[in-house]
Amino acid sequence: MPLTQKRKQKIRQVVEARQKGLVIVLEDVHDPHNAAAVLRSADAFGVQEVCFIFDQEKPYNPKRVGKKTSSSANKWLDFHIFRSIKECVKYLKRRRYKIYASVVDDKAESIYKTDFTKYVNIALLFGNEHRGLSQEAVDLADYRVYIPMKGMVESLNISVTCGIFLYEVSRQRKYSLKYSLSKSAKEKLYRDFCRR
Repeated sequence: MPLTQKRKQKIRQVVEARQKGLVIVLEDVHDPHNAAAVLRSADAFGVQEVCFIFDQEKPYNPKRVGKKTSSSANKWLDFHIFRSIKECVKYLKRRRYKIYASVVDDKAESIYKTDFTKYVNIALLFGNEHRGLSQEAVDLADYRVYIPMKGMVESLNISVTCGIFLYEVSRQRKYSLKYSLSKSAKEKLYRDFCRR
């Protein structure tokens, strides 16, 4: 079935807003619905790539699970699946990414004091709903960042945490063209989206 002009225009608009050099990494997220909620935020903030690490948890296909929760965002994102944090970090480092680990630790740097414009390529690393990130993941990260909490609870749901991180990163990076896809990358993504 051919795409309507309105649909093509929507795809162009989405492709224009995709961010260059911003990847989300989910380590051992147990509940596919939590992951799907993260994917919804990823799409909303113009993220194209999401890495899934299944080391301790049973693997699932992010393209097939949580379609309702993700509101079909999983259809528009690109996924990479890894069996260990080491394998994922190696992949990201080869592509010159700096890794920011989300931790519950007020000795880390506050998200509001972290400069997310220092590097073009950054990966935001989030952990399991109950255990958080593995110690290995925290040790392999370049930066440890936390969200200051003012209430009695010490942590937030993973999708909320990710949403706050994505908002802050996007807010800091929104005025610079260096975080926009190149013309050729936009064309490639546009053609890809038209086939999805």
